[in-house]
Amino acid sequence: MVKTVDRFRGCLLGLAVGDALGTTLEFKTPGSFEPIQEMKGGGPFGLEPGQWTDDTSMALCLADSLLERRMFNPLDQMLRYVRWYREGYRSSTGTCFDIGNTVVDALRRFEQTGEPFSGSISRMASGNGSLMRLAPVPMYYAADPAQAIIRSGDSSLTTHGAVLAVDACRYYGGLIVGALAGVAKEELLSPRYTPAPGFWERQPLVPEIDEIASGSFKDRQPPDIQGTGYVVRSMEAALWAFHRSDSFEEGALLAVNLGDDADTTGAIYGQLAGAYYGFGTIPTEWLVELTDRVNIDALAVRLFEQSGAADR
Repeated sequence: MVKTVDRFRGCLLGLAVGDALGTTLEFKTPGSFEPIQEMKGGGPFGLEPGQWTDDTSMALCLADSLLERRMFNPLDQMLRYVRWYREGYRSSTGTCFDIGNTVVDALRRFEQTGEPFSGSISRMASGNGSLMRLAPVPMYYAADPAQAIIRSGDSSLTTHGAVLAVDACRYYGGLIVGALAGVAKEELLSPRYTPAPGFWERQPLVPEIDEIASGSFKDRQPPDIQGTGYVVRSMEAALWAFHRSDSFEEGALLAVNLGDDADTTGAIYGQLAGAYYGFGTIPTEWLVELTDRVNIDALAVRLFEQSGAADR
């Protein structure tokens, strides 16, 4: 039996591990590389093994905001994202070396207007940059599943206002809440799972996300499964890897070895799989390499303590 606190630790550390594992293959076309089996670093940014990218940096900014403000505060979140962008706050290298165009546009818009919900609503801006950092929100609101789903969607609006990105975060936030509560994988991956009964009847998902929630990832294989930067495909890829595997390690390797936006596919997979399997299942050799592991772990424990999950 996995302790709830170890599911929280696994959720945030799993995100960071998946990110660091996948950066080796970031931007590589499927079939153009030898699949990796270990944390190697390198990649387009020449990182050391265990160093992570923007996925984890933004997740840590989000965790910091929730913990220090003790509430969902989009203005504070954006100030922290800007600090990362401009000063390297919460970077694994001390500088912001990896940032998506949609995020840059939103942060610059925020600097000009002061409006925290600055994410583009264009469907052309339906990237995975809000889903990759999501974990702290469902962790913080784990004791209130409906609120967790709502706030997961809200957390996208700061940088990704497109409905596909928002609904991907809503659905995936619900999955993470379920995993943190110890829900069985078969139930988590059942059609339109939600930890808040009736939620999708009251607030339906858009068709592209609903298709995934209905189980599209169970019937497809690469090349139809693609770890691209498009939020619909990247979430489907992460769920495919989770469905097709029986351990954190096995699924993480399936996810990142899809190539393309490998670090983010790994981060999306890692937050759900880490919550489901727990901290103790993440390979020790990966955790030992992970940059700032002790601090990430401490943030996860604080999110557990403030979530109310400890009282259930």
